[in-house]
Amino acid sequence: MAKILVAFDTVSEGFEALTSEHEVIFPPRGRDFTQAEIAERIGDCDVLCSVFDIPVGRDLIDCGHSLKLIANYAVGYNNIDTAYAAEKGIVVTNTPRSVIEPTADLALALLLSCSRRIAEWDRAFRRDRDAIEHGRLCRLGVNLYGKTLGILGYGNIGAAVARRCQAFGMTVLYNKRTRYSEAEERERGITYAEKDEVIRRADVLSLHTPLTPETRHLIGARELAMMKPTAILINTARGAVVDEPALVAALKEGRIAAAGLDVFEQNDVPSPELFELENVSLTPHIGTQTYDSRVEMVHELCNNVIGFLRGDRKIDRVN
Repeated sequence: MAKILVAFDTVSEGFEALTSEHEVIFPPRGRDFTQAEIAERIGDCDVLCSVFDIPVGRDLIDCGHSLKLIANYAVGYNNIDTAYAAEKGIVVTNTPRSVIEPTADLALALLLSCSRRIAEWDRAFRRDRDAIEHGRLCRLGVNLYGKTLGILGYGNIGAAVARRCQAFGMTVLYNKRTRYSEAEERERGITYAEKDEVIRRADVLSLHTPLTPETRHLIGARELAMMKPTAILINTARGAVVDEPALVAALKEGRIAAAGLDVFEQNDVPSPELFELENVSLTPHIGTQTYDSRVEMVHELCNNVIGFLRGDRKIDRVN
């Protein structure tokens, strides 16, 4: 029997496979464990189940004297010092599949909000429902049909966004580290282009890269200057993929049309200026904020933990 520390609060459904075989420690209902509480409890645990907004750095890892696995409840794992975990012989896993469809849904929702100015109309309507100006040329949106979607980081989520946008009649340009074969591009109905060309040609630029030293500020002042003044930027990846002050400046000056943002550079706390801009739709990192997704993520997390402990299946290792 292993001892497993679950550091975060989530749905209870799906954990039965763990609790039936192992000792599992959960936080009080309605909140996560604090860093101090994790450090206090992790000493003799075999497994730590972490989540993207709980940092797992060297100090915390060093408290886990028996730790063999860190199972992250997210696709991103930049909250974990994976290199140090590897040095200590600790395996790290993530949950890459259960996040795909809900995050793609949110990216499309942000895109529709920006293209049809839904959040802007909603705010104006609430402010003055009787006298709201809605003449034929007021707050004009744009059609998606016939427009070009540019995707940087064409992984599973990027591909899911592409499928949705193709259903709206959009053309898809993509860029990723390893290009698909021409046959696969034809099958997917997508076209490869270098990063700068994707940025220049996109009517909508959607970001789906992990956060690494190479992708930090992937979109900065230089790249924003390349974008069409009518372009929309969507970020459901990680906040620091975008230079947020540079984005604020571009939005204020009308150098791009709009942005739909679910993630933000400073620990997911938006720049105050973003709240003042009408051409921005904001959500507070809710890419997987559906009940179905939460349950699927629990199942995926538990599959990794059980697979690691039994050694009887493939798990989603990231180190």
